[in-house]
Parts: sequence; C-alpha cells; structure tokens
Amino acid sequence: MPDNGRKPDTVTLTIDGREVTVPKGTSLLQAADGIGVEVPHYCYHPGLSAPAQCRICLVEVEGAPKLQPSCVTMAQDGQVVHTDSAPARRMRQGVLEFYLVNHPLDCPICDMSGECMLQDYVFEEGREKGRGREPKRVFGRDDFGGDVLFYGDRCVMCTRCVRFMEEVARDPRLTVVERGSRAVIDTFFEHGLEGASYAGNIVDICPVGALVSKDFLHKARAWDLDHTESICPGCSQGCNIELHTRDNLVQRLKPRENREVNGHWMCDYGRANYEWMNHPGRLEEPAVGRGNGRREADWQEALQLLFGRLQGEDGASVRMVGSPFCSNEALAGLLAVGGAADGGASGVFRCPRAPDEDPLPGFPLLVRRRDLAPNVHGAGILGLERVGDDEGEGGLEDVADHDGILLVLGDGLRDQDEGFGANASLFVYLGTFDSPAAVNADFVLPVTTFAEEEGSFVNVQGRAQCFRQGLHAPGSARPAWLVLGALAAAARGLETPASASAAFDRMAEDHGAFAGLTHEAIGTAGMPLEGVHA
Repeated sequence: MPDNGRKPDTVTLTIDGREVTVPKGTSLLQAADGIGVEVPHYCYHPGLSAPAQCRICLVEVEGAPKLQPSCVTMAQDGQVVHTDSAPARRMRQGVLEFYLVNHPLDCPICDMSGECMLQDYVFEEGREKGRGREPKRVFGRDDFGGDVLFYGDRCVMCTRCVRFMEEVARDPRLTVVERGSRAVIDTFFEHGLEGASYAGNIVDICPVGALVSKDFLHKARAWDLDHTESICPGCSQGCNIELHTRDNLVQRLKPRENREVNGHWMCDYGRANYEWMNHPGRLEEPAVGRGNGRREADWQEALQLLFGRLQGEDGASVRMVGSPFCSNEALAGLLAVGGAADGGASGVFRCPRAPDEDPLPGFPLLVRRRDLAPNVHGAGILGLERVGDDEGEGGLEDVADHDGILLVLGDGLRDQDEGFGANASLFVYLGTFDSPAAVNADFVLPVTTFAEEEGSFVNVQGRAQCFRQGLHAPGSARPAWLVLGALAAAARGLETPASASAAFDRMAEDHGAFAGLTHEAIGTAGMPLEGVHA
C-alpha cells in the first residue's frame, strides 16, 4: 500500500463534504463534533455509555442500507457521511414529532426553558404544527428525594440519569419501569436519592426539564444568568465549575468539564455550598483604631497609616494567620508583608476536615476530599503551617498573645474571644465579615471573596487553577492581593500589582514552586506545578 502519511491508528472520512482524520474508535457523532458539526442527540453523553435508543442522531452513510445511529457507529476509512441530508432531516423531524406527542407545552414555567435540547431541536427543524388529536398522557411530578424533582410528562426516556447512577455513581437507585407509552423513570420502592452524594449530576445531564433542582426551582431564567469560570470552594479537589449569577447573587453552581480533575461532574456537597457568598452584613469600608476609638477611613488614608505603622514597628516579630479559602496571590501578599519586617515572621492556617473522603466510583479522579477548603495545598506550598483541629478551630494560642505584629487574613476567628490580639503592638485584620475577636485590631480592612476577584488555587493534585470574577464587591471591599500587594510593594520600592495576573507573576518570583507559570499559561484547564505531588 502507498504511504499516504496517515498514522496507522487513525481513519480518514468525509463528513458533509469535509475530510476529517480521527483516531480509531471515534464515533461519527464525535467526529462531526470535532469539526463543529452538531448532530442532534439525547441519550448520548460523553461521560456515559451510548445505548443508541433516542434515534435522533441518525445520519446517512453512503453504501449503508439505512440511516445509522451516529453515537455508536464508528468512523471508518473512506466513509462518506451526510448529517443534514433530506433522509436524515426527515427522520429527525419524525422522531421529534413522536417526542412531542405527550410532551406538555409548559415551556413558560419549565426551569430548563432556554437550556432545553428538545426546545432547541424543535425550533431548528421540528414541524410547525402538531398533528396529535388525542389527549396527552399525564404522569405528574414525583419527589425523587434529595434535591431532585422528576416531571414524568417531560421525560424523553434518554435514560442518562439511570446510566449515571449505575455506571458513574455505582449507586443504582433509578430504573425504567413499565413499557411502551407507560414507561417512566422511578426509584426503587421507598428508597429515593436521599444521601446520594452525586445525585445532583442527573439534573445537569437531563437534556429536557424532566429532572430539576428543588433549590433552583423557579428561581431564575436561564437567559438571565451570567456564567463565570471558577473553582469549587467546597474541598481541596478543586472541581472546575461555573458560577451562575443574577442580580449580583450566586444562583447555583454547575460543573465545568475538566477530564484531569472532575470530568463532567461535581459532588452535591460542593453544589450546595454557595449561599455564604450571598450573605449580607459584609465589611464594606476600611476602619482604623482599636475598640471605641475605631473610625471609618478611605483606602488611601488607611494604607498610608498602616504603612507608617509597619515602618515604625522595625524589628518587631510577625505572626500571620491565613486562610485556605484565600487565593495564592493573597497568601503570597500576606507573606510578603510579613517578610518585610526585620524581626522574623511565621504563619499558620486552619481548615475544617470531613470525617472521611467520598469518592465517585465510576470516575476515580473525583473525590470529595477531607479538607473542606480549596487552597490547602497552596497555603502549604507557600510556607504556612497547618494548625487546629478538624473543626478548623484552635491552634492559635501562641498567636493570640503575640506582642509584636499580628496579621490575620480570611480567618473569621469564630472560636476566639475579645482578648485575641490584645497584646499585639500592631494588629491588622483583613476579612469579609467583622468578628468580635477583631475588637483589638488597629486596622480592619474589607476584602473580597474568591467569587468577587480573580486569582488561583492549588488543588490536591498539585495543580494550579485560575478562577474569574463573577460578582461585584460590596462597598469598598478590595481583593486581598491588591491590598497586601500595595503594602509589600511600598516596602520593597516596587510598583503595586495592577491585576491578579501581575500579583501571580510577583509570587512566582518569590516562590520557586510557581516559577515559570503565568495566569495565561494556566488558562481555564489548570497546570500541574513541577515537583509538587498529591
């Protein structure tokens, strides 16, 4: 055979007039998707098996006796495929008509409206008018337990939910009961989805509005939501997610695909862990002075006063308390300010821990980790020492009575009393909420949460991952990397970092584990740190 330069483990075919080369074992649907050709589908999902039962992904393959299901038909050398030929369009239109025979016309009240694949496909190529004359069947609504509601009338029997629970969660609590037009998804007797740690994913993968979240029910329209790439703050796994926001509030969290971290999935613990980002009562303006002498100040005055106090504490030792909920950039800024003192500096952090880990059996990379914070490994890499118990409390006895400079970032000090920091010659508290233990602070500075800034975390794999800003900060709150970066820059005679990316670059100069990395290089998929392992 002549050598045409093609690798032996690939095949070349033609899809809609375009030649494409793909690895052997690639389905026609995947091959088409790789060149931007969308083949309608319901039962197929890249993280599940393909049963080829929805019949809407049928395509014409020249030489085949009939239309082929593209989700299970493998690409072969020399194939000529037509995804939009007249027979394929006619078949899809017929399949869509059958789906609509019993589907309720409740798009105006359905949570999936705007995200529904049935809605999209019917709009693109469905019949203009239905021909059904018989009454539609009625199944009504069923509570599956946990956060999941099931609307049987909307179900297209793709069985994605059943296959997820069987193949990925390895917790087969769902099944198909009855047959034909009476078929419906159901739980086993009285055993629903209560306690299932990953059941929320079946809402994500449902292509229509059959499975919906109780928490999100009738809360917002899909087209009103802004989507922001972020990292789940629930544990040290670092699942890639999207913040879905409206009216400057987080409405829900959704998993974002990353095959190296969480695949297509996320746990229900992380999914439900977002309301704290919406809590009112935030610190909004800088304040200076202890106790009854405290007063509000603008940022310029507060930072000038604080820089002067730091300069006046020449020779004082520094104790720092960080938080694994803070970004690498913020923690590096804390260490840079502490390191500018001549009397020596040391830092600690605390983190709550779960009793055990909770893995996803069918995707072993994904585990709800014991450490219930996103940047435990970043804090450790930067040099902070872990203290405290599994509740994230205790361990601050030496810090509480320190008589030098005391810097607290992100730790709410909930377990500390009003005597905390009373002996400190300079006590600086940077937080999102005020704390009774901060009554002795000389400076109380409002900083943003991760949802209100850009930055990076390091997950349990030693992988640096960036997150983006999804919310506007309240009042005059500023990112901690900016506040601490300004103080550290002034002490070192440098320019203040103007962005999280610039703060990362400065951190990379000071901490070898991040050398050679940038926000741009990390991108949306993350990048492992060299020499750092789980």
